[in-house]
Parts: sequence; C-alpha cells; structure tokens
Amino acid sequence: MNFMDYADLLKTKIKDRSAKVAVMGLGYVGLPLALEGAKAGFQVIGIDRDGEKVERISQGKNYLLDISEEELKQTVSSGHLIVTGEFCYLKEADIIVICVPTPLNIRKEPDVSYIKDAVTEIVKYRRRGQLITLESTSYPGTTEELIAAPLMEAGLTPGQDVFIAFAPERLDPGNKKFYTRNIPKVVGGETPVCLKTACCFYGEIINEVKPVSSPRVAEMTKILENTYRAVNISLVNELMLFCDQAGIDIWEVIEAAATKPFGIQTFYPGPGIGGHCISVDPFYLSWKAKEYGFHLGFIEWAGRVNNLIIRHVVDKVADALNKHGKCLNGAKILVIGVAYKKDIGDTRESPALVIAERLLQANALIKYFDPYVPEIKLPGGDVFQRISLTEAEIKEADCVLVITDHSSVDYDWLVSHASLIVDTRNALRKVVSGKEKIIRI
Repeated sequence: MNFMDYADLLKTKIKDRSAKVAVMGLGYVGLPLALEGAKAGFQVIGIDRDGEKVERISQGKNYLLDISEEELKQTVSSGHLIVTGEFCYLKEADIIVICVPTPLNIRKEPDVSYIKDAVTEIVKYRRRGQLITLESTSYPGTTEELIAAPLMEAGLTPGQDVFIAFAPERLDPGNKKFYTRNIPKVVGGETPVCLKTACCFYGEIINEVKPVSSPRVAEMTKILENTYRAVNISLVNELMLFCDQAGIDIWEVIEAAATKPFGIQTFYPGPGIGGHCISVDPFYLSWKAKEYGFHLGFIEWAGRVNNLIIRHVVDKVADALNKHGKCLNGAKILVIGVAYKKDIGDTRESPALVIAERLLQANALIKYFDPYVPEIKLPGGDVFQRISLTEAEIKEADCVLVITDHSSVDYDWLVSHASLIVDTRNALRKVVSGKEKIIRI
C-alpha cells in the first residue's frame, strides 16, 4: 500500500466514523477533546496514567467545570468514550492526539518529558497509516524533534507511512462562550499530505480549521497568543506599581482608557500571572531563542515583573498590618481564592500559591477559602485544606487577602465582618460601606 492509499483510507474512515481515536492525557485539554470526538460519532479511547482519574471518568463523574457531568455520563454509557491506563490500546487507534502537560522545571526551562514518554509508547505500538497530532504547547520545533524524528528512526516516513501534525489547544477555562468545538483550530502538518489528513480529522469535530504551512508556524502561533497576553498583563502590572507610588488609581486610568474605540485592548492588574499557558509559554520561547543566539529581553522582563508583583502583594499585606499596629510575623491571614483566575478550580502556576508560601516564610499563619479548590500544596510542600467561610473565621483574621475574585463570594458580607482587607483584583469596587478597611494593590 503506498502513502496515498494510507491517506485516502484514513480519510474514508474519518468520514464514515470507523476511525478510532486515542487521546493521551485526560486533563483540561484532553477530556473536552475526547468528549467532542465521541459526540461527533468516533470511538474514542482516553488514556491516562492517573488511575483515580480513569476510574472517575469510567463512572461518568466529572472533575472539570467546563464539562457537563450528564453529558459525560451519557457519552461513557453509550460506549463512544472508554478510558484506560493501558497504552497497548494505541495499536488499535487510527488517530492519536497527545494532550499531556508541558510544565517548566525549577530553572524555568521546558519540561517535555511527558511528550517524550507519550511518543515512546506510540513508537512501541506504532503501525502504518496512523495520524498523530500534538496539542500540548511547546517551543517551535517540538513536533519535528520529538515526534517526527523518533518515528523516522522507527522506520516510518512522515507523509507516507504516518501523518504528523501540530494543532495547539486554545482553551480558556471557565469561558462559557468559547469551548473546544467553536474555537478555530490552527493545524500545521509535517508534509502537505499530513496537513490535509489532520485537517480532515479536525474538520469533523471543530467548527473552523485554519491550516498553516508547518508545525513550527502552528507552534509559534500558540506561543504568540499567550506571550501577547503575558506581556500586556505585565505592562499594566508595572504601570500599577508606578501608579501606587504616584498616588494614581490605576483602575480609574484603565476605565478611562477603555473608552477609546480603537488602538487599545484593556488588560487589568492583579497579583501575578497564572495558568499553564500564559505563565509558561513565554519561557518556552525565550529558552528556544537562545539556541539561535537571540535574547528576548522584552519577554524576559515581563517575567521579572510578575515576580515583582508577587513581592508587592506581600509588602502590601505587611504595610497594611503595620498601619493597624500589627506585624506580619504571627499575623492570621485569610486568603480568598487560590485558583489562577475567577470561577474555575485550576491552580496551575497560580500566584496565590507563591504568595501564600512567601507569607508562610514570614511566619504568618495561613488559612484559605476557595469554592472550587478543596486542597492546595504550596511550593515548599505544605498542604492546606479549605476552610468554611464563616463570620467567625473572617473576624479572627488579622487580614483578609483577596487573590482570586470568584463571583460566588459575597464581598459586601465579607467586608462587613473583616477588620482589614487587601484586594488584589479590585473585587470590592462595588462595596458601598466599609471602604476604609480596604487596601488595593
């Protein structure tokens, strides 16, 4: 069978839904994608090393707020979605989608070990005619270096024996308007045949597909999107630091600037950049740029501003306590919200964890409340359980620190019982009484 036969056969199987799809990694990206594939009529095999996660999904139990548990239960019950921890099922798959984590290591360098592990399993169970796509965010060149090269070493030629593409995830957790199916999918293939095959697949489960000339272009597209946000958030955070010194209300400034009908997109200050993508992607790009002898100073400075903001929040808490005749050492701090953004339970790269760690190192006594996060582990290893947000807990705190502005929190009630509040999100802007207790960063 020649390569056009493999490609045509796979396209036929995609169109008639006889193609089996394996999704490696069932987290924030993989599970929604697996569900969309199953809803589109494909037999989907979800693979994850986490046995507890596999067991939970097998019972139709959801752990992501963006997914309907009823919909998940129905899909699992129908048999269109099965989950397992066994990689041998890869041999059955016509399409393999890699959705594994790509974190940073302690030196802020890319950790692509999860991708390498996934590819090791794919090579072990490889067969001709498969489509393999990577959705995990990484540096330009990842698809060629970590997927195409090992498969070529195993005797499979991209575009002939196997079809390889990069199609970055672009999810925004907690966004009710945009989700997996209606976010345009950028796709870059190793060869023209790889691109057409990948677009054929994604066109069946995503409303709009945007083909680009190569995986490197697709990889760079994702990094540009998130670096753009990271740099602009860092910019407004740096301006916030200046405005704090100059006695200017940055929130009023942003509100006024936002009235211009062109030339500006509003970004808001906060306690630091969080989330897997925005806080990680710029470092992936900066790391890769060094290979070309290129120094991305602008982007690296944005990362340093993020660290300055975290220090600024801790200093604000200490100053606020001092003005109330207390010191940070031994102070009882109640943190409100530890997720990296409002109305979700995702704590990946959340500045709240670093801020809590810094406060703990200053010998403060920490408690936290987050409606979506029952337990946290700080960078230093300390584990905390969520408390109930009661009047007694609020009154006991020397300072209430709002880090994540979840919509479900009654901020008027919070202010009425707190003696001091440091607000990092302008969450209390609409509070009518008790403004004298509130300090904004």
